[in-house]
Amino acid sequence: MLQDIPTPTLREASSCVLETERLMLRRPTLADVKAIARLANDRRIAENSRRLPHPYSQDHAVAFVRAMAGDKPETAFLIENNHTPVGMVGVNWREPEAPELGYWLGVEYWGQGFATEAARAVIDFAFEEFDIEHLMSGARVANPNSRNILEKCGFQWSGVELHRFEALGSSSPVDRFRLSRGIWASLKNWNSSTRHPR
Repeated sequence: MLQDIPTPTLREASSCVLETERLMLRRPTLADVKAIARLANDRRIAENSRRLPHPYSQDHAVAFVRAMAGDKPETAFLIENNHTPVGMVGVNWREPEAPELGYWLGVEYWGQGFATEAARAVIDFAFEEFDIEHLMSGARVANPNSRNILEKCGFQWSGVELHRFEALGSSSPVDRFRLSRGIWASLKNWNSSTRHPR
């Protein structure tokens, strides 16, 4: 485990399940590889996710699941609706002072509010379980839907940066966002979208 990075241990991560009104968020396993690869293998997703390659194969999904079970400084959840995988959400802890929320959904699940609901559950998890003062996130400038999700979760725009996107093979402008613990606390009443204790 890397020093000074507040990631859960493997035991904690494997037992951590977040539930919302419509979704269950859990650690991905090798049994989910086919579903992850099917969902992620869409250029529209890869072009808006910095680290997803395209095409996205089952081998990529296996490597991802194994990395999440190891010492990778990241907490990832498979998003399920009615026991059907719909996407991924998580927090990258690589920079302990700037943990970063990330998410993607299979294209057929866009526009149904799943990303906002899942993001809010993981935001609550991050602030409740870890001693962090803020979360960061980003949305490609060409992706206004992701920007809307972040704004609905209370994130505030903090500027534009260039980031490399693996599927594009180049850099693209990204709107950067920040959510402070204080703003999260004032918005804590997410209504039906908060995670439910198990």
